[in-house]
Amino acid sequence: MLASWLRETRGWRRSTAGVVLLALAGAVGCGQQNTTGRSPSYLVIDSLQASSGATPGTYASTLESDVVTNVKVTVNGQQTLQATVYEDIGQVMLRTALKDVGNTASPASPTAANSITVTRYHVDFLRSDGRNTPGVDVPYGFDGAATGTVDSGGGSLTFVVVRAQAKLETPLKALRGGGGAILISTIAEITFYGQDQNGNQVSVKGSISVNFADWGDPQ
Repeated sequence: MLASWLRETRGWRRSTAGVVLLALAGAVGCGQQNTTGRSPSYLVIDSLQASSGATPGTYASTLESDVVTNVKVTVNGQQTLQATVYEDIGQVMLRTALKDVGNTASPASPTAANSITVTRYHVDFLRSDGRNTPGVDVPYGFDGAATGTVDSGGGSLTFVVVRAQAKLETPLKALRGGGGAILISTIAEITFYGQDQNGNQVSVKGSISVNFADWGDPQ
């Protein structure tokens, strides 16, 4: 079955495709847009990782998203395999920084008002070959909610990076059992939105490689 071949090449894909795509995406970080706006503070992404729903809790900087997972279930006393889909979970480490850090003689110190509360996020999937039609070449983009308040000491948020319904729609459902393609490599661009404690709007964008396939099922 295709799954065995994918299992054998799993390590190679991590060391080559994932690295190349992260380089194309510019890895994770913050851009000039993060420091615009009225807020005296801005968000910084220290890390952005994800975990396959088939192996929850195992976070990495490249997501191997399994489009269908066969799990063992017991029916009438007999064990059998049942096909199912799982959402894939992301985890981001965020912190705040001040736009005006002061000077050596009088450095600025953040206050409670400079803390930022993140409330929502948006995910878009892109391909390096430019074929980016949602629902045809890549999964649909979507908005999600994730709430947490961070300060200069940092904090983390967990969120859904690949929805279960995306694995039931084109183009991902065509990957089942080695259908119309073997693997689709994408870059997920994730933008987090929030506001400081004075109500000023803040956002930050990060990227992570997401490789979709009918990966070998966990044993």
